[in-house]
Amino acid sequence: MSTETTQTESSPTLRRAIGRKVLLLFVVGDILGAGIYALTGKVAGEVGGAIWIPFVCAFVLATLTATAYAELVGRFPQAAGAALYTQKAFRKPFFTFIVAFAVLMSGITSAGAAARAFGGDYLAEFISVPTLLAAWFFLLVITAVNVIGISESVKVNVVLTLIEASGLIVILAIGVFALIQGDGDPSRTMQVDTDGTPWIAILGATGLAFYALLGFEDSVNLAEETRHPRRDFPRALFGGLIIAGLIYLGVALTTSMLVDTETLTESTGPLLEVVKVAGLTFPPKLFALIALFAVTNTALINMIMASRLVYGMSNEGIVPAIFGRVGARRQTPYVAIAFTVLIAMTLVATGDLAGLADTTVLLLLLVFAVVNISVLVLRKVPDEDDEKIEGDSEKSFRAPTWAPVAGAVVSLVLASPLTGREASVYLRAGILLAIGVVLYAINAWVVKRTGPRAESAN
Repeated sequence: MSTETTQTESSPTLRRAIGRKVLLLFVVGDILGAGIYALTGKVAGEVGGAIWIPFVCAFVLATLTATAYAELVGRFPQAAGAALYTQKAFRKPFFTFIVAFAVLMSGITSAGAAARAFGGDYLAEFISVPTLLAAWFFLLVITAVNVIGISESVKVNVVLTLIEASGLIVILAIGVFALIQGDGDPSRTMQVDTDGTPWIAILGATGLAFYALLGFEDSVNLAEETRHPRRDFPRALFGGLIIAGLIYLGVALTTSMLVDTETLTESTGPLLEVVKVAGLTFPPKLFALIALFAVTNTALINMIMASRLVYGMSNEGIVPAIFGRVGARRQTPYVAIAFTVLIAMTLVATGDLAGLADTTVLLLLLVFAVVNISVLVLRKVPDEDDEKIEGDSEKSFRAPTWAPVAGAVVSLVLASPLTGREASVYLRAGILLAIGVVLYAINAWVVKRTGPRAESAN
């Protein structure tokens, strides 16, 4: 009897119950979030009125990398994402761990950026609180939801996804109404205004805009629960990116047309500025509330993902066993949750919104470069080694060779100092990865002294 058959008979597997429509909604919902609500003004500060250009560039990069994910999901439809592909391509456990830990830390820095956004101009519509205190309180509330249970967290996520989408629809409606009425200044959308070299400014702004498109890569974790991953996943992934990209393009054009660049640059709630000057009346406080929900959703998704990754690494014997402890009452990984929120609270105290968002992008750009290279390496592995899926005989999607090559090159270029990224961003990312190296080393030392553990602590 084969190993594969033994595994199937001895342990339950995830149920393949997700169809294409649900998967499409998940991709769109995972992309929409804090980025577009909070960073549009920061992008304007880099390039001026033509803020749609960085968003289009970011969309192209996301699509290139999405081709790599679509091919790899078809060949290895399992819920482990970049770490799985890295291990299959390079067979280097420590390298695989670093990639997984980079994904983990990107979730925490993204939540930190969302926390800083929460404490900005949107919250100021209701109450005046120091940004740092508001960010810390926000993270504690998110942590409470995370600790209460995954079922409750997912229900909250669904509601918040619908709310954040409604806010963007409001902005699009304002843009259409402005065009019909002849309001605003459409010519501003074509103005690139920067003190430095325009292409370098666009590269830097693309890095920030890319933060708004992150989330598409998370959908690979549903591959093991999708009915027909080889058929449905590529269509849902590219369809979701196109829908989110078009929404973002409309929001970027509307924002630039109706609000001057200086106002956008100084605001941590740029879309609120659109609502305030719109000819189509919409209560600013209501929109601010919608934006706060959108920011909350981004942070909640990322903190859930980060805590579960730490927990999973502990169960695999990669990091110390203590991170695998689960609460008896709520059955949530409380030690992993505490670890991730402590890092997040430290990050919001040491970095601003743009810096934390840029750190998130930097970490994931490095991961995307590895994923794109992994596609090329794994093409040397015969298709016969691919996982067989009952009822899904369709051939795996295959990306044109130039797409992962271009994806890897562009990812590395955007991760380089050519973008004008601040040195503090590289330092922050380096420290976060160093934490992973320390945990890996501690675990290796413990295992060497006591022998491999049979299972994680409970």
